Amino acid sequence: MTDARSRREWLAAVGAATTAAAAGCASLNSPPVNADREAPDVDPGAGDSTRQTIPPGVAQFRGSLERWGYYPDETVPDAVEEAWRIPEVNTGDHSAAKASAVPLPGGGVVLPGDTGELLAITAAGEVRWRGETDAGGRGIHGTPAVADGRAYVGAYDGVCYAFALDSGDLKWSTNLGGSIGSSPLYCDGELYVSVEFPTPEGRLFAVDAETGDVTWAEPEHRPTDHPHSSPAVSLDAGRMVCGSNDGYCYCWSFPDLEFQWRFATDPPETNNGEIKGPIATYDGAAFFGSWDTNVYRVDLATGEEDWHFETGDLSMTGPAIDPERDVVYMGSHDDHLYALDASTGDVEWRFRTGRPLTGCATVAGDRVLTGSKDGTLYALEADSGDEVWRVDHDGWITSAPRVVDGEIYYAERAPDPASGDVDGGGYKLVAAE
Repeated sequence: MTDARSRREWLAAVGAATTAAAAGCASLNSPPVNADREAPDVDPGAGDSTRQTIPPGVAQFRGSLERWGYYPDETVPDAVEEAWRIPEVNTGDHSAAKASAVPLPGGGVVLPGDTGELLAITAAGEVRWRGETDAGGRGIHGTPAVADGRAYVGAYDGVCYAFALDSGDLKWSTNLGGSIGSSPLYCDGELYVSVEFPTPEGRLFAVDAETGDVTWAEPEHRPTDHPHSSPAVSLDAGRMVCGSNDGYCYCWSFPDLEFQWRFATDPPETNNGEIKGPIATYDGAAFFGSWDTNVYRVDLATGEEDWHFETGDLSMTGPAIDPERDVVYMGSHDDHLYALDASTGDVEWRFRTGRPLTGCATVAGDRVLTGSKDGTLYALEADSGDEVWRVDHDGWITSAPRVVDGEIYYAERAPDPASGDVDGGGYKLVAAE
């Protein structure tokens, strides 16, 4: 407990250091806890628990504030071929899911790597610029949020960065301390970021997207113990949730950010119930997987369990939600992707790959995309789980695929980082001619 107490004293008394950037410096000194926080300015049709909320002009991890990974207007081709491969996107040995691509206005994507670089790539596969961070070692694993002409991303150096989309210039950087393995959530000009500190510490922050100033820091330093999980919001329920390595799902009211409850996986005290992946909010509930081998549905209002489904091994992926089918797609280290009835947890179908699933599945139209540590990206029929096609790679596919105009972007983990012979690349697939 000595290290934890020192970390809290340091954060409270000193604040994290900030890196000077073109827009000036940001600070953690005395951020307000919940001073006059207003309801977010988003689509007035939001607030329906079975609709996802995509703020205008914003693209981010899993697409929406609810983190569904659901793109109903996209289509997955019947057959695909490789359009391009960008080498050396991921070269490290960290086994966490790799970052995903996010579309840019006007075409192309931004794609981070565990090298610590953020790449802006045209639709034709040209790297326009590389945004550099100071994150050595594990680099970037979180997926950027794109808004306001900037790409916002956290890195394992504990810094949240804002890069200009047109040039890659650094607009600001704010050191939140510790490490950031999660993906920021952008809502109404603020970024919500979970930060990992040395065990057993962790903390959730709100950061002003324009300036990099910290506008809120969780006063009780929740979630504790390495929150690699990314936060999600339900406007309908007025809740924000985030998971952590301590085996708890934490919940705050939103937007005023008053702590409401925490839900314990079984048993959290053994640290075998870690919640590594992102959480999704849907139909008044939070959905997530745990290292205790279960997938959970938890009521957002009360923090009570609605159901759980036991897989054959730990689950560290995030859910993909299909509201038309009322289905949750979840992967497991038992090598399967499961389609679960969102209301009951009953299995609609299961699909077996050759190795564990770590990254999130994606729903695009009538098909589901999922990668596996067997080095394969799979396209499946959403209704039946029947395989449409597969593409084999040398590396692990743990990056959540992103479909843009019928074209598929994703990345792989280097298959043998220690050898240095084969790197992990970034890919684009298109319809086969």
